Amino acid sequence: MKKFYYLSTCDTCKRIMNQLNLPGDVIQQDIKAQPLSETDVSEMHQMSGSYEALFSKRARLYKERNLKEKDLKEADFKQLLLEHYTFLKRPVLINNDEIFIGNSKKTIEMAQISLKN
Repeated sequence: MKKFYYLSTCDTCKRIMNQLNLPGDVIQQDIKAQPLSETDVSEMHQMSGSYEALFSKRARLYKERNLKEKDLKEADFKQLLLEHYTFLKRPVLINNDEIFIGNSKKTIEMAQISLKN
C-alpha cells in the first residue's frame, strides 16, 4: 500500500508533496476533506508502533485544551487522532512496509529514497 496523508490547506504539506513528486500509484488523502478512519489510524499505529508518534503536540487544539498538563496515554492519543485532523503529525507517507511521519528534513529525505526504490 502506498498512501499520503496531508492537509490541503497546509503550505508545508504542499511543499513536501511537490518535493516528493508522488508517483501516480500513491493514494492521496486530504485529512480535512476525508477524515481519518479507525482503520487508517490503526494501520499507521501498527507501522509506527505508537499513537504518540503520530500525534502533533504543535496542534493549536493541543495548546487550547491544555493537554500538555494531562498525562495522556496511548488510548488518549488514539481518541484525539480520530477526533480532529489537526492532531495528526503531518504529512504521513506509507510506502509499502515503511512509514514516514512529519516534515523534518531527514524524514523527507528518507521518504524520497524510499519512493525511488
